[in-house]
Amino acid sequence: MADRLRGKVAIVTGAGSRGPGLGNGKATAILFAREGARVLCVDHMKERAEETVAIITGEGGAAEAFAADVTRAPECDAMVAAAVTQWGGLDILHNNVGIESRHTLLETTEDEWDRVMAVDAKSMFLSTKAAVPAMDARGGGSVICVSSVAALRGHGRTAYAAAKAAVIGFVKTCAVQLGPKGIRVNAIAPGMVWTPMVSGLGDDARERRRKASPLGTEGSGWDVGWGAVYLASDESRWVTGHTLIIDAGVTVR
Repeated sequence: MADRLRGKVAIVTGAGSRGPGLGNGKATAILFAREGARVLCVDHMKERAEETVAIITGEGGAAEAFAADVTRAPECDAMVAAAVTQWGGLDILHNNVGIESRHTLLETTEDEWDRVMAVDAKSMFLSTKAAVPAMDARGGGSVICVSSVAALRGHGRTAYAAAKAAVIGFVKTCAVQLGPKGIRVNAIAPGMVWTPMVSGLGDDARERRRKASPLGTEGSGWDVGWGAVYLASDESRWVTGHTLIIDAGVTVR
């Protein structure tokens, strides 16, 4: 451990993986713990969070599992209260929950639009709102919201791209509002990383995604997690309102 997050308390939402392998949230929670943070691993399905906790505690880290639907304000409040009760405060919130929609404008139903907006954007609003008083009591903190490069380019996935663009706008306005409290708010925009969420696309799609970037290499949840470690740590003390693009160069091609 390099102890970059020693003494800090973190919440990671979407800390479980929906299948074999490591999603962005699971990898981030593990890296936070390896860097010395105590981590509340939150997932809608507690058994997924418990898998992440088992990895962390098996390595000698400190973590607890918590079940919450972060599209509901009372459950976000309970999530923050659990971290504060367990470890005395909150320093880091990593908003990672997200679902995909691969439909175009004319294919997207109203119900699908509402569901994607609730999970991918509203959850970050509610979780951040719940976390601010606890961070303020500590004299500051770091909020990280996972967006996507889909927010930065023309894209066929209408609801998903719109929700992820909303995350970036949310991050910027929160950075301005919360800066005086010492709370930094940043986004990460991952590119086409290979995670359990997209594993159903198959091997051909996996190869196309790998070749799409200038680097021509495959990204994983670890790549996103290391970006989150930087934004959570004091190394980024002068960084707020920023979107950290982790995409092997896809957005500059």
